[in-house]
Amino acid sequence: MTADNGPEFSELAVQLEKWNSHAYFSHPYSSWERGTNERHNGLIRRFIPKGACLSTIAPETIQRVQDWCIHLPRKILGYKTPQECFDAALLSIS
Repeated sequence: MTADNGPEFSELAVQLEKWNSHAYFSHPYSSWERGTNERHNGLIRRFIPKGACLSTIAPETIQRVQDWCIHLPRKILGYKTPQECFDAALLSIS
């Protein structure tokens, strides 16, 4: 898992150790180390501008953007959608 150095990720490495996983923390001001994250930010900004206060965005709008994002095929996923990959992962652990 890749994260930035924000305080919201301060316990990430400790939590991932429980599942024998590792966290990679990108360097400050190095957006190229978080390519997929930056791509998703760009997709979301088609609907919600950078710096917008989320409390002013209608919950229906946020839900619509979320639904659009999880049903958009991605090259990195072999042109499957994130929802398809998530559903397949759930089936593999059942």
